[in-house]
Amino acid sequence: MKSIVIGSGFGGIAAALRLKSKGHDVTLIEKHPDLGGRARVFKKGGFIFDAGPTVITAPFLIEELFSLFDKNYNDYINLTPLDVWYRFVFEDKSYIDYNGDERTMTKQIAEFSSDDVSGYKELVSFSKKIFDKGFSELSDVPFNKPQFMMKQVPALLKLKSYKSVYALVSSFIKNEKLRRVFSMHPLLVGGNPFTTTSIYGLIMYLEKEWGIHYSIGGTGNIINALEKLMIEEGIDILKATEVDELMVQNRKVVGVRCKDGECLNADNVVCNADPPSVYNKMLKNHTKGPFFKLKMARMEYSMGLFVYYFGTKKKYENVQHHTIKFGKKYKEHLEDIFSNHKLNHDISYYLHRPTATDETMAPKGHDCFYVLVPVPNNRSNINWQSEGEKFKKLVIEKMQEHLLPDLKNNIVEDFYLTPDYFENELNTQYGSGFSIQPKFTQSAYFRFHNKSEVFDGLYFVGAGTHPGAGIPGVLSSAKVLDKIL
Repeated sequence: MKSIVIGSGFGGIAAALRLKSKGHDVTLIEKHPDLGGRARVFKKGGFIFDAGPTVITAPFLIEELFSLFDKNYNDYINLTPLDVWYRFVFEDKSYIDYNGDERTMTKQIAEFSSDDVSGYKELVSFSKKIFDKGFSELSDVPFNKPQFMMKQVPALLKLKSYKSVYALVSSFIKNEKLRRVFSMHPLLVGGNPFTTTSIYGLIMYLEKEWGIHYSIGGTGNIINALEKLMIEEGIDILKATEVDELMVQNRKVVGVRCKDGECLNADNVVCNADPPSVYNKMLKNHTKGPFFKLKMARMEYSMGLFVYYFGTKKKYENVQHHTIKFGKKYKEHLEDIFSNHKLNHDISYYLHRPTATDETMAPKGHDCFYVLVPVPNNRSNINWQSEGEKFKKLVIEKMQEHLLPDLKNNIVEDFYLTPDYFENELNTQYGSGFSIQPKFTQSAYFRFHNKSEVFDGLYFVGAGTHPGAGIPGVLSSAKVLDKIL
């Protein structure tokens, strides 16, 4: 059986490997000259910058891909657990070092609010219940039929899925700073904590179950290892090849037409590309039906991302591997991003410093960073050509004020990406960083289906389909594919 996979993010690579292990003749097609999608690597001036995902959890999902071919992933990659998962820094410069040691966690929580120690323990216990249902039971199960979704409703209601993550956390935690810490996880997959279904509270326990890891050499080294595995197993990889159109006969996708005019036939086409891009661009000449058009029209998309990559000649030894800095306001800032579609100078951001763990990511004596700032997606009509440099200046000033003293005078290499990059290079709808938002009405059956609800022979993996964004999510989407193809 011939299968084509479009896109080489984690979801696409995992899909290619899983299909190959089942005996398919697999061709992987990637638009760019390098693999990885959001997990591409940029190199500049001796610095190595992971483009996107840097928080590695549930490493068994990566290990499984090697085990399919009786290979040991330790022979390919080197994952090391982090002691401090995130440092959460507040505007008054107080902070919490979030980690897997419950003794130190409860001690830190008590320093902020002794009344919330018992609530924290109850929250962890409840998040395990969500994890057991939402991840262990349902993350790799297809939601292509409404009857199956309906069967899950009683359990989901019992788990308070009608609440937002922030509302769920607030029912256990009273201190506002702690509420921010324990409700921030939806932002890792493109959601607003005030509107994302509480089912995504499972991410909290997911991290506690397996910890947070770093791949020595960067996340790009995982992509390199998986590429090596694909080559060893005979998967045909076409780089710098962009698919222009899906070929359809009698409502069945039968192959792809590339921009250079080459046509490739297939029994199945699996898209790691963003589903709206596939339906709107690659299938633009084919009717979708009124109900599916309505589904497409009602979708709400994740925030955009402003990502600033920079290297410094100074080493900032006191900065952790992962830092999340909260601005003065939380809900108001998120409303500006998701609802009002406007930039806010009171930014919150995620700062990645891989050289805290791995000195090979920068020249000797230097530090390597990227800072990720949630911003409105391109429905905002923000002109990033004119706003990009101004926003970069703001981000530098904020980091210099709170985390990186004298930063301006120590930057030796830098560049940035805006939602325009995500829209034009990664083909995401409105330049969203994580495809559709993880609301309850856009989760499971209500997401884009792993098996197309419109065309036979068409399948989806990645952030826009079930179960959702994040490395565990997109790798699990390939496991769903495994069960339906």
